[in-house]
Amino acid sequence: MGAAIADFYEHGKAGKLRVFSPMFDEDEIPLETLFRELDEMPEIECEALKLADGKILDVGAGSGCHSLALQDMGKTVTAVEISPAAVDVMKDCSVKDVRLQDYFEMKGEKFDTILMLMNGSGIVGTVDNFPSFFKHLDTMLTEDGQLLMDSSDIRYVFEEEDGSFEIDLNAGYYGELEYQMQYKRIKGDTFPWLYIDFSTLQGYAEDNGWDAELVCAGDHYDYLARITKKK
Repeated sequence: MGAAIADFYEHGKAGKLRVFSPMFDEDEIPLETLFRELDEMPEIECEALKLADGKILDVGAGSGCHSLALQDMGKTVTAVEISPAAVDVMKDCSVKDVRLQDYFEMKGEKFDTILMLMNGSGIVGTVDNFPSFFKHLDTMLTEDGQLLMDSSDIRYVFEEEDGSFEIDLNAGYYGELEYQMQYKRIKGDTFPWLYIDFSTLQGYAEDNGWDAELVCAGDHYDYLARITKKK
């Protein structure tokens, strides 16, 4: 993804950023969506940016479109990303605080708002990772801090013509997927990615000492959740 972002930034166009998953046909990520301005973003992302306050951490910042929008609003944001090429693009685009950093390896610093957008729940990987995810979140948020995360319920993929759902309950949670990306001749490693319905997210949050609030829902089974430490 970093190579594709760099090409698009430098030339205004790029080859296909191809996405593979055993569950779906080959897909493509339109690179221009990673360089959106605020007025081009969906309502869920706009609402998250509006709610973000205090010292903000933008996790998996990509090309930095959300960080730049926050800066334009006069907000203080730190962008973290594991792709060196994407980090270089963000620096060139004038994101003020950019770090080449794995979120799960960050320590010793707390934030008032953590943003995980564009199916931010994907970073969790699998539902079994939620205990360690929330444990790390506890070290990253201030006492009254918030995590703003979006996701989608992909149950519709399994819907039959009669309205029933054909889901294998013995195969694990239906939102656990595996992806692989390819740009030109660069092929990344396979990685887990999680889509999660709000009710299930709320249950895992509750089990780990957190409250999950449904902020808003989109038109295609997507939603924004606000997660805070249970008092």
